Amino acid sequence: MSLQLYNSLTRRKEIFTPLDPARVTMYACGPTVYNPPHIGNARAAVVYDVLFRVLRRHYDHVVYARNITDVDDKINAAAQAAGVPIGEVTDRYTAVYHDDVAALGVLAPTVEPRATEHIPAIVAMIEQLIERGCAYAAEGHVLFNVPAFPAYGELSGRAREEMIAGARVEVAPFKRDPADFVLWKPSSADLPGWDSPWGRGRPGWHIECSAMIEQHLGTSIDIHGGGNDLKFPHHENEIAQSRCAHDGAPLARYWVHNGFVEIDSEKMSKSLGNVLLVRELLERHPGEAIRLALLRTKYREPLNWNDEVVAQAKAQLDRLYGALERLAEVPLPAAAAPGAAFAAAMDDDLNTPQALAVLMEAAGAANRGGDAAEQARLKGELVAGGAELGILQQDPAQWFRHDAGGAIDPAAVERLIAERNAARAARDWASADRIRDDLAAMGVQIQDGADGTQWRIE
Repeated sequence: MSLQLYNSLTRRKEIFTPLDPARVTMYACGPTVYNPPHIGNARAAVVYDVLFRVLRRHYDHVVYARNITDVDDKINAAAQAAGVPIGEVTDRYTAVYHDDVAALGVLAPTVEPRATEHIPAIVAMIEQLIERGCAYAAEGHVLFNVPAFPAYGELSGRAREEMIAGARVEVAPFKRDPADFVLWKPSSADLPGWDSPWGRGRPGWHIECSAMIEQHLGTSIDIHGGGNDLKFPHHENEIAQSRCAHDGAPLARYWVHNGFVEIDSEKMSKSLGNVLLVRELLERHPGEAIRLALLRTKYREPLNWNDEVVAQAKAQLDRLYGALERLAEVPLPAAAAPGAAFAAAMDDDLNTPQALAVLMEAAGAANRGGDAAEQARLKGELVAGGAELGILQQDPAQWFRHDAGGAIDPAAVERLIAERNAARAARDWASADRIRDDLAAMGVQIQDGADGTQWRIE
């Protein structure tokens, strides 16, 4: 069966046909690294990790880029508040992000470009846009001229008035049009900046992604992914910039967007005080259970998060690992592959709930017994299907040992110690002390010395 994806641009499900089957390209917007990732960030990371895995079943060479936004006004504010260079903030929270999503079984992308490493490419793209009359310099800024791109708004489907209001952009006196957005802005002496034809400054958020995509993946790519909240203005602006810079060539042929995470049926937001950090969830639940909880709902739909969702995911993992434990002596087929029903579900716009149901049926069949060939087939389908979902890759005994009596997970301890060491290096003593207290509450005693931080169970 061919892979089908819902294309946000055309608003319909389409058969996926890459530009070049020998090099399939995908880009997903990654984190802005000034704070720890929350469960909404984790959902995006897991969704595009699953899509990456599905694409690799169909194609031999998939290039997946997930960027790091490491220059941003929020990063600047965090660095100024801590009295440190922005690099200390971004390095710390990039490491936290990597640790947290790895704990959820997320594979490393093929390439992970950082915005600050692409300033020359960003400047070059801005110069192209100015030359083509699609951008203009004004008072140390460079702005994209939205009226120069008549197709602006096609992705989000918003009216012009709604887009201007929704963008929440400052209507500065030097703007030619209220919808125009910043490509480059000036930096004062106390802010990070780079030399440019328009003076010392820094890039706007949207141009960073367009330039990184061009440099690593090409003028037009197969798939661009991100959360629903990025459709406008971020992805709308990316399209405008890239198409104007590349003679109208499409930036991406398929746009894939994942739904929001709600907490007990309320939108997650700082103002409501209901933001759930991944590291806090990992202290209470196995990473694999959190991952599966994120996949029990179709990726395009809102996900209502609560403790019951994780408990149900863990119960399903217990049953799946239980089946694999009973198949421990059965040889795994050399060419194990997902079953036809599982592959059909995943190829139908990543229908992970249906794919999980197929795995649960396979576990039930394995528990009922059968001849050696049938048992080997079921084991192969469980392991291969699990790999595509990013689950069932542990030894069953390890899974059940981790869960026995609240046993301490060494990987979780090492992750917390790494976060504490990063906090100490950034002179964030409050965070370092909090992590030390968290470890103590887990029954872990730590000792700092010349050889690093050692730990033992009290």
